[in-house]
Amino acid sequence: MYTLLTVIAKPLLWILELLYGLIGNYGIAIIVLTLIVKLCLYPLYIKQTKSMAKMSTVQPKMQALQNRYANDKEMLNVKMAELYKEEGFNPMSGCLPMIIQMPIIMGLFALLRNPLMYMDEESSSMIFAFHEKFLWIDDLSQPDKWILPIIAGVATFIAFTMNRLLQDNGGADAQAQQMNSMMKMMQYIFPLMILWLARTYPSGLSVYWAVSQIIQIGFNIHLTTIRKKIRKEAEIQELKEKLSKKK
Repeated sequence: MYTLLTVIAKPLLWILELLYGLIGNYGIAIIVLTLIVKLCLYPLYIKQTKSMAKMSTVQPKMQALQNRYANDKEMLNVKMAELYKEEGFNPMSGCLPMIIQMPIIMGLFALLRNPLMYMDEESSSMIFAFHEKFLWIDDLSQPDKWILPIIAGVATFIAFTMNRLLQDNGGADAQAQQMNSMMKMMQYIFPLMILWLARTYPSGLSVYWAVSQIIQIGFNIHLTTIRKKIRKEAEIQELKEKLSKKK
């Protein structure tokens, strides 16, 4: 894991050094780096949202097949494959964006939590940058006890809530209901964890997380619009199919 984080954290450190050299303020450099990373990941968020929206339109047909071939698993697999091909849907496409995102997010998290671990002699100019003052924070290498953690916690709660609604496929089966209940519980637990952790981590890391979640809220507003558009198009297509069958 350390090797993987190093491979990811090193290039992020180079970008952070470049931004700091141009901006001359470590706090703002973190914000700009966070924005760059989020914008690079945004196409993956769109792909994931489209996949989840497609899932919600395919799911009723999947459930119908599961009920029809409940006692014939082999035929069920064949019919499922036919359905996926017909609908142009890949059930794994929703997972791929998350798999790609996680190492990048973890690498940035590790870098800002302990930047000295990934620095070399050429990065010596950054050593003092970590201790700079930013807004009300006297030292970005030290934790901010309340204001920043509260901002990070509230932003996480809003972003997580919106993410949960975006990923809700309206599944009626027991497994979907159980997953939805767990996500509802995490909706409150996760922000509290972030608030508590932000009070112990360097303020630079808390700045990254708070800004990241605020950007994510903006992304989610746009992603919600995309999801609604996809669902509306699917409903129109379904209506056309019903009308054509009646004819």
